[in-house]
Parts: sequence; C-alpha cells; structure tokens
Amino acid sequence: METVHVALGDRSYDIVIGEGLLKTAGERCKELGLGPACLLVTDSNVSPLYGNELIGNLRQSGFRTSIADVPAGEQSKSVEQLGRLWGEAIDAGLDRASFVVALGGGVVGDLSGFVAASVLRGIQMVQVPTSLLAMVDSAVGGKTGINLSQGKNLIGAFLQPALVLTDLEVLQTLPRREFNAGMAEIIKYGVIYDPELFAYIEMHIEAIQAMDVQALTHLIKRSCEIKAAVVEEDEREHGLRAILNYGHTLGHAIEQVTEYGTYLHGEAISIGMVYASLLSETVCGLEPELTRRQRALFEAFDLPVAAAELDWASLRAAMSVDKKAANTVPRYVLAHELGKVGLPLEVADTALNEAWIALS
Repeated sequence: METVHVALGDRSYDIVIGEGLLKTAGERCKELGLGPACLLVTDSNVSPLYGNELIGNLRQSGFRTSIADVPAGEQSKSVEQLGRLWGEAIDAGLDRASFVVALGGGVVGDLSGFVAASVLRGIQMVQVPTSLLAMVDSAVGGKTGINLSQGKNLIGAFLQPALVLTDLEVLQTLPRREFNAGMAEIIKYGVIYDPELFAYIEMHIEAIQAMDVQALTHLIKRSCEIKAAVVEEDEREHGLRAILNYGHTLGHAIEQVTEYGTYLHGEAISIGMVYASLLSETVCGLEPELTRRQRALFEAFDLPVAAAELDWASLRAAMSVDKKAANTVPRYVLAHELGKVGLPLEVADTALNEAWIALS
C-alpha cells in the first residue's frame, strides 16, 4: 500500500493506493471523524459492481448511508442531475456533519463533489475513484463541477476531499478503452513535469497493458505526487496549476462539439496534446521528436492522435469559452522541452490553423 499526502493546511488529505481498499472504507471514514450520515453517489455502470459492497461496508461501520445512482456518461454532469442529487441529499437527512462518497469515474467525482460543495453550503466528501483517469486526475485536487451547453466544467467549486481511496482491484472491471483513456493523463504528467515518468511508460508498455500491479502502482502514485505538488503550490489555478491543462483547450472543445458522445475525455485529450505539441514546435521551438514520441505512446495505447472529421470553425468557436480564455481569446499551455511547459498564452490564429492542418 502507498500513501500520497496532499499538504493544504486544514484542507490536507491522503491518497491511499493499494489492493482491497474498498473493504476498509468505513473504518477509514470513522477514523477521520466523518458522519454520522452519508450519501453514496455512483453511476449505473459502477453501482451493480461495487455499490452494494461499499454501502454495506459503510453501514457496518455505523454510518447511516443512502445511495443515489446517476446514468453513466458525461451527460450526467448537468444542472438536471445536480438538482436531483441536492434533493437526494436533503431526503437522506444529511446535516452539516454528514458527507458525500463519490464511487465512480471522473463524472461521478466532479458531480458528487459539486453536490458536497454546495448542499447545506458545503459538507465533506470522500473520493473512491473506479477509473484510471479519475485515480490520477479528477479525484485529486478539489475541482468539482458540471457542464453547460456552452462548454465543459463552466460551473463548479473547489472542494478538497477528506480522503481519496484508490483500490487497484476495481481496475479489473474497467473496460480497456477506459483504461487507455486514463493513460492519456498519465502521459501528460510526463510531458509537463517528469521526463523520467515519460521514459518509464515508454519502457514498460507491455507491463502496463498487462495491468501489472507494480507498474500501475508506480504510475498512479507518481501521477498523484505530481498533481499534489502542483496543487499545493497553486490550489485555485491562479498560476502554476494551469499547466495541468496541457492539451485540454482543444480536448474540451472536441468533447463539446461532439456532444460528449464520440470521444472519451482521455481520447479527446490525446488529440489535444498532439495539437499542443505541434503548436509548441511553431511557437516555442519544441523539437519535433517529442511530438513523435507522444504520438507513439498514444498509438501504443490505442488512443486517437487526430480528428480530421471535425469542423475547425466549430472547434475554434468552442475554444473561445474555455476557462483559460481571456476576453474570448483562447490561451494554450505549450511545451518547451520534455518535462517543461509554460503558463497559458495567446497564439495567433494563423499558427492555430496551421497546427490543425498539420494534425489532420
């Protein structure tokens, strides 16, 4: 078992990584002084697999536990589902000492976190991520939120969890496509922060694909360490934390334009990272070899590296309402070398168009 501590003063918490951790959830919540009631939020895919096990464990530890399911998929990050879960929380009798447990991938974590951040003006939450992407990204760092038709994650709040419980055993039921999508975010950490992590992935592709526990533990722990270090320095994304959005400006636009139904988040981000790397070649003088290495890793994990079927004008318009945009002008996190990226900056439309042509 491994533990990564996120040091944020009175908002500090641990990320616990290991096998069989679902069985310890209730006891760990009790040790944190949470309760006496909680709302377990999960989705229609995860609930049949792990919902009963976790709710039973929480109740066995003395927590008065209710469960609420949402439909699986990005469409659940909506005003409609948020309102429904607010009602579920009140009907469950939650009070200011109660907490929310998010059992699922990034959608469940983001949505549940916003419920916890807003119901009764804010209660605590515990993240139990069940996808690789959530384990290394969305469950860590305290960002919560929902989507609007105008764009992704435009409404939300910051709420650091009380605990992140990462049980590697749940990855055994994760569809391969979802697993590969999570690898996109891990590759991102190598590009923006840690050349050794990037090289480790290149040298251990077969072990990772075989779900080797030692390899997965290393990848997840190192990814969480990197995100923790960034969040500790810039919790609310006023500066350094923006580097975590490498590849996300175009990636989020792809998700929006395709109405969250064609590409998984990690798939959209792999395309966005290749695009950002091509932009970096023009704007920052990045060596083309790094773009090639990124493409090779994405392809090794069956991730897309282009989306020629999409309309550039629609994508360009979607990027104008990205959270990093300034006065509707999109800004991009660009790479200078492996392990080093800069803060978001504006890029001329000619360069944006040329990079899209090169990507396609």
